[in-house]
Amino acid sequence: MTSEFTVRPARPIDARRLAELRWMFKQEDHEERRPTPARNLEEAEHWIRDRLRDGPWLAWVAEAEREICGHVFLCLVERMPDPFEDNDPVGYVTNYFVLPSQRNKGTGSALLEALTQHARGAGLEGLIVWPSERSIPLYQRFGFQPPEELLELPLDT
Repeated sequence: MTSEFTVRPARPIDARRLAELRWMFKQEDHEERRPTPARNLEEAEHWIRDRLRDGPWLAWVAEAEREICGHVFLCLVERMPDPFEDNDPVGYVTNYFVLPSQRNKGTGSALLEALTQHARGAGLEGLIVWPSERSIPLYQRFGFQPPEELLELPLDT
């Protein structure tokens, strides 16, 4: 049976559910040993609400049976002015999650399609992401590839 879902831009009023899903998402990273959270759900809710209302953050949600079941976030990263070329922003894709019950039904692809269509329409120069092992094939199907011009300096303490 195919699940019916819709994808739409996230709104500040969605912040509580988005925070709940964020906590579920991060718990998957710690299935064998769940540490005590360093912050509470309300803090995440306020952070998300503030960013969706006033910041350079955008998000899309998937809804099934009137319940948010997945999301993906995009942070617009401004670039310094350049006298010789356009300086379109870069998009940082993050917090991409779909409830296990909605996976492999096209939900994740629809979310990423909405985000990439927006990015193209907004004239972003490109999108960057730090994918999980599991998500790499999906990103590659959408044309993501290893960078040719990016260096990284991990600052882990």
